[in-house]
Amino acid sequence: MAKLKAPLFSFAASGKLADALVFFNWKGLNVVRSHVTPSNPKTALQQTQRGYMGTIVDAIHTAQARATFPLVEVDQTAYSALATTLGKVMTWFNMACKLGLDGLRLSDGWTLYCTGAMVNPSKDDFRPSAYITDNGVLQIGDGKFYLGTSPTNLVLSEVATIVAGSHVLLDPAAGFSGLIAATKYYWQFRPDAGDPCEGADSGIYYAYAT
Repeated sequence: MAKLKAPLFSFAASGKLADALVFFNWKGLNVVRSHVTPSNPKTALQQTQRGYMGTIVDAIHTAQARATFPLVEVDQTAYSALATTLGKVMTWFNMACKLGLDGLRLSDGWTLYCTGAMVNPSKDDFRPSAYITDNGVLQIGDGKFYLGTSPTNLVLSEVATIVAGSHVLLDPAAGFSGLIAATKYYWQFRPDAGDPCEGADSGIYYAYAT
């Protein structure tokens, strides 16, 4: 990359010249580099990966546009919180895509969590729920809700009731108990180890116990 003064007999220049040179401004400097056409070999692996990406992106957009129980802002915030907890600098969208892609690459199921909510915030029967979107083939069979006062320390767990392809929840009188009123608790749903959707975790939500 060469630094220029008065490029092309002007004060500044930008754009491509005869598929040979590209002029542009970089950090306040006028510079030029050779024109490069990115390669696109379209290998079988590359095409497979693009197919996976298309599947997950389409699923996210469909979930966002759904009239009932869509993927909403609270779910986006939860996926962002999960990314932060995992030490990853990425948007909620990229976090949701990563989880889906991981499942597809491992031939596991993928799941999106939508309209995550606290059905009952009672300190003696704290019950979260979330609606799920999956491919309708490999679906969650077993999983648990995890709870804690820090998103990185979800130390309590309760076995979830799972309605395949619909939602995950804790039944009445089967929620977390012995909590402290007015305390902020973080929660997450995770499929169990060995489940067809192992690793397809939800984002990290929060609610206050009452």
